[in-house]
Amino acid sequence: MNKSKIPVAQKEVLSMLIDDHRKVQKIFKDFESEKDHKKRKAMVEEACNELTMHADLEEQVFYPFLREKNPEEFGDLFYEAKVEHASAKDLIAQLSAMGPEDELFSAKFTVLGEYVSHHVKEEEDELFPKIIKEKVDLRELLEPMTAQRQTLVG
Repeated sequence: MNKSKIPVAQKEVLSMLIDDHRKVQKIFKDFESEKDHKKRKAMVEEACNELTMHADLEEQVFYPFLREKNPEEFGDLFYEAKVEHASAKDLIAQLSAMGPEDELFSAKFTVLGEYVSHHVKEEEDELFPKIIKEKVDLRELLEPMTAQRQTLVG
């Protein structure tokens, strides 16, 4: 994605989401080599918290905005994301009730990482370029997304 030709609001909004993606991708990658159970549990909790906030931000602000702007172009993506988010939230709920000593703990976190990787790829390779190509004006989205993020972070 060539960020130099992207309007400032688009760059800031999309960068906010991309930064979330990179943060959780790093946690998933680091998890693979971590052996300490306490650290693994903390990593899972952090990733799950980050993913929950990210999904809420997309579901409550980002996707409804896109769908309102262009339902034909972004409607299906919105529904696909809701299904992907529901699957991720189900795994997050299961993981929050488990510990690293549970035999499926690592497997569930790995599968969650695969779901997230798929979702990130769709957004960054399909959705975000479409937003840029269609020149969707994200200026009015910047403030609500920033405010919602602050609310979710607490």
